[in-house]
Formats: sequence, C-alpha cells, structure tokens
Amino acid sequence: MDYLYDGTFEGFLTCVYLHYYEEKATGIYAAPAEFGGAAFIGAQPETGYQQRLGVPFRLTETDAEKAAKVYEAIPKKVSDFCLRRCYQIFLTSVPDKDNINLQYLRLAFKLGPGVDSLHSHPVVYAAQRAAGKVSWEVDKLSGLLRFSVLGEQPGILYGPVTPDHDIIALLGEHFADRYKEEAFIIHDLRRGKALFYRPDTKSWAIAPLQKKDLPAYSAEEQQWQRLWKHYFDSIAIKERINPRCQRNFMPVRYWANLTEFSGNPLDR
Repeated sequence: MDYLYDGTFEGFLTCVYLHYYEEKATGIYAAPAEFGGAAFIGAQPETGYQQRLGVPFRLTETDAEKAAKVYEAIPKKVSDFCLRRCYQIFLTSVPDKDNINLQYLRLAFKLGPGVDSLHSHPVVYAAQRAAGKVSWEVDKLSGLLRFSVLGEQPGILYGPVTPDHDIIALLGEHFADRYKEEAFIIHDLRRGKALFYRPDTKSWAIAPLQKKDLPAYSAEEQQWQRLWKHYFDSIAIKERINPRCQRNFMPVRYWANLTEFSGNPLDR
C-alpha cells in the first residue's frame, strides 16, 4: 500500500502510524495536485508520484492524535536525536525523502537507541546524508542571512532567502534569540512562505507570503545599502581576491540575497 499524505510532518507521521497499525506501507509520498495534494504551505508543485502496477494507494487524512502517538514514541523508544533527524529528513528536498525516513524509522524502532551508531548501515547512511544537508544549510544561512528594514522607522527587519531545503522553521530559534526585541520576517522566496517573529510575545509563526505584498525599503535603508556596497568594493584588494575561497565560505547560490552582490531583492 502506498500512502499519500498532505505534505505536512503530521501527515507523514500519520502514515507511519497506519504502517504499523493498519496495512504495511510499500511507500509514503506527498500527494500530487491531481490527487488532491499541494494544499499546504510550501508545497512542491510536482512530487513525481507514479502509481505502480499492482500497488494500491490510499489518500490519508492527517490525524493529529495518531501523529502525536508516533511523535511521542520516537524519543521514548529510540532517542531525541532520532526525532530531530527524522524532522530534518522531512525538511530536505532529497528525492524519495519520505521513504528514506520510513526505512530509517522502521530500523530505529527495531534496534532502539543504538541505531545511529551504525554509520555504515545503508539505511542509516542514507538518513544521515539527507539530514546532514539540512543541518549544513541551517548553519550556513545562520551566518549569511542578511536583514534590511522595510517601511519607515522603526520598520520591520526583512531577510529574504532561497534555501535548497525547507529550513526557515529551524532558523527561528537562532534569530529570535539574536533579535529578541525586533520584529522580523525570514522570507523563503522559493516556497512562497515566511517566518514572522513578534517581539511582544517572543513567538513566531509561518504563513504564506509573496513579494508583492511587502512594503518598500525606506530611503534610509536604501542609502545604507548603497554605502555598504561602496565599502565592500573599495576595501577589496584586487591582488588578493580569491574567488574559490569566497565561494567555499559563501556559496554562489546564496549571493542573490546578499546586498554586496545584488540589487534590491524585492525587485527580483
């Protein structure tokens, strides 16, 4: 039985519950639009699911109670680390991530806390590689993400990003601690959603957001951007420019959202 879910983490965990308590899963997949999927924040427009000959599929309805039982069982029967890795795998854009996650959880429930010491096991290795892509990108963007001020003072801090993986939820804690007293938005341009932080409640939430719905930069912010670009260009020593080293620390795919390499990100 192939289980198709709505693309949420709770939906995935619901499928894991059904795998154990109803019918074994031959695969778990985010439901394509033609099956009623993509009705969730950050949905990919095409999941690539192809129904297989002789393998039935089931559109599953997310059940918060069933999902909670699996969520609580993972740290209880395996470890907190296993739960974090499971969520990281869910956030990755690696092909067939849900089945990597399913195989990993099946092995984890079978072997218990020692599962993550089996680094050479093909199932653990695949899970480790997928989760590692997410943790690497979170670490990179925690240092590279740039904020600008939207609107007139005091304004709102705005940080556009185009991550390979769906990671803005993992950036919330870091930047909420760094900017405790500032309202800010981390905007995932690739997925059309954003993390909104409120300093009065010290909380954040994720919701859909499009560039056209944002106010313009203030005149003062634009002046600061021009000054920063001028400083960046003038301080460089032509004879010591090292593009390879620069690319290692600042991957080219993130340059579009760095002020010194780009124009106004709201204009793109």
